[in-house]
Amino acid sequence: MATKSTPTVEVVSLDALAKQKRDALPDPVTFELFGVTFTLPPFKSLPFDVQERVAGPEDIMGIMRLTVGEEKLKEMIAAGFTVSEAELIGEEWQKRNGLEPGESQASPTS
Repeated sequence: MATKSTPTVEVVSLDALAKQKRDALPDPVTFELFGVTFTLPPFKSLPFDVQERVAGPEDIMGIMRLTVGEEKLKEMIAAGFTVSEAELIGEEWQKRNGLEPGESQASPTS
């Protein structure tokens, strides 16, 4: 009777490649606007589930809440930040991370 051989399943470890990508991320960027200083991490270092926790790349308030925290967000609101400044922050943050405005973490080019 012939024995069946079990096909070998190749497992590709992405650990080393993931480490290379993380090591190549830009440094966090510190901004100052209306006397409020805040630091944003590299865009592509945001948690994997960020898109579930915010409405998308245009959800500036949600992304800011995740990145700078509730207290700093309150400070920004108290300083009079408007939607226009929030958009400016998002644009500059993306630009300094090599992304086009509106390009998300899950875009095909990431």
